[in-house]
Order: sequence, then structure tokens, then C-alpha cells
Amino acid sequence: MGCALVLASGCADKTPPARAAESARTDGADIIPGLLAQISEANLRRDLFYLAKDPLPFRKANCTLPGHKRSTLAEADAWITKRLRGCGYKVETDVCEVQAFGCDLTKPRHHTYAKPPPGAPFFTVHNLYAKKAGRRCPKEIIMLVAHKDSQSWIDSPGAYDNGVGTVALLEMARVLARYPSERSIWFLWCNEEHKPWTSVIAANNCRQRGDNLVAIFNVDSLGGKSDEDIAAGRKTNVTLYTAPEGKRLADLMAEVNDAYRIGLVQSSYLRPRPGDDDGSFVKAGYPCAVANLGSYPYVDSAYHEAEDKPERVDFVNVRMSTQATLAAVLRLDRAR
Repeated sequence: MGCALVLASGCADKTPPARAAESARTDGADIIPGLLAQISEANLRRDLFYLAKDPLPFRKANCTLPGHKRSTLAEADAWITKRLRGCGYKVETDVCEVQAFGCDLTKPRHHTYAKPPPGAPFFTVHNLYAKKAGRRCPKEIIMLVAHKDSQSWIDSPGAYDNGVGTVALLEMARVLARYPSERSIWFLWCNEEHKPWTSVIAANNCRQRGDNLVAIFNVDSLGGKSDEDIAAGRKTNVTLYTAPEGKRLADLMAEVNDAYRIGLVQSSYLRPRPGDDDGSFVKAGYPCAVANLGSYPYVDSAYHEAEDKPERVDFVNVRMSTQATLAAVLRLDRAR
């Protein structure tokens, strides 16, 4: 099916995102800054500490806390679902069967995951969706994606990977709950740290239904960067893309960062091949997919380790990256 950033479906007006600034205005006033200002650093912090510190130390299908009836991943799902319903969303699910990765300590430090051992049990997990229907072009869908699970092969809080993306999506959903979108906006929380990745199921389901995904933003490890960048106070965001359609989204990220004076050190990078959860959608025939993350190659010193704790997270950077992602989504939504 494919998709192009000249938003092409049933709408009469077709404007490339590079010219979308004019469409961000209603009665002469740009409404986007007011929405960006509603992204709350305090909410991001509160929610991340809940999911990666207390009461949930991590989010794993293969770990149930003493005295609890559900896995930590299922508990996280229930909490996310409750928060979304409190904002007025109906939560939909995909049911997926996954296994926990094995652990191979002979491999490099940050990459000790291994194939599930023979006979490893399967766990039932879920993709979670919150969907807004567009008023003018409801069949054109802008999708935001984050994996909500933490590493299945190690007891890591997974604060940067990917608690920050999980709470960023939740905060954007909160801000947009009463926003009258022109296009449909879907939020997807999937699972990447178990095998197989459940974003593959989501992408293939979209393809089979013929969903017209005009843009896909994967948010993963927002603000995760090197110790040198931390010491220098740099607020970084890298947008990874695989195809020309993704390059246009990466350019849009740079555009909104400048236009709304967000202040990120924003860069982009062409992947040699599809990767991460955005790659699942590229492989399913949706090249208009990108990933936003803090650095590439990824250089967080606690990557895939037990030290990936919320206390280390640069919440200012996470808030800025969330605002930039939201600004790009709003520019696309309001393009005429």
C-alpha cells in the first residue's frame, strides 16, 4: 500500500509537511505552542518512577512479584489502560504469544540476550491501542508507537529502554484527549524485549486490514545519551529513517524543533536496513516510519543493564523530545 507525506487518500487538499506551518494556524493563531506547553515534566517523572521503580521494578512477562497474581508486564498494562480510560479513550488490544529471551553472559556487555532456551514457556501479552478518529480525513492515520516492556533476560528497570517512550506516549495521549484532530491519531504500546516482537503483529494486522498509515513515529529511549553529552548539558534527539518517506519525517522533526524553539540538538540518520519497532512497519509496507531516540549509535552506559534506573533519566530532555514529536504530529494532522 505504501504511504507518502503528501498525505494521499480521500482528502481533496494535499499539502507536503514542509508547507504545513500555514495549516497549523486557526484564525491567525498557531495552536501548537499551547498544546506543547501542556506536556508535563512532572507527569513524565511521576509515571516513569511508577513503571520502573515503585511499585513496579520492571515490566516483564516472565516475572510476577511475590504475592501478586499478574506478571509485572500485565500490571503495567492494567495501569496504562486505567490511565487511558481516565482520559476518555477506549483501549483496544492485540493478543500475542511470546517467550522470554535467554541470557548469554559470554556475549558483549550490552547484548547478553540470546534465543529462548529449548522448552521455554510462552506467555500471553498484549498490544494496547488508544485511537482518536479524525474529523476531516479519518482514513489517514498518524501512528505513535513505543514498546512498554523491559528486558526479559535481565532484571533491569528499563527506564530509558523504554520506560521513557511509554510515558511520553501516555503524556501525548493525555494532551490530545480533547484535541479535535483532522486525521486519525493512534497510540500503540507494544513489546520488543520478548520474542517475537509484537510490533510485527501490529504492523501485519494494519497491512491486512488495509489501514492507511500516513506517518509512524516510534519513540524509544528518548534522551538516552553519552556521559559526555550529559556532562555538557546537551539535550539530544536523533531521528532514524529507512526510506525517502521517512527522510521527510526526519526533516519535519528538525523543522518543528527550530520553529517552536524547543532547543534540542536534533539530527537524523539513514539506517542501512529497517530496525526497531518502526522497522516492523517498514517491512510490512509502510516506509513512512521513523524512530526518535536520544543517540545513535546508542551510547547510554546503562543500556540493557540493571543500572537503567529512573534516577539517571534527563527528564528535561525527555520532555523536549516529547514536545518535538508532538509538534511534528500536529503539523501533519493540520496539513491541508
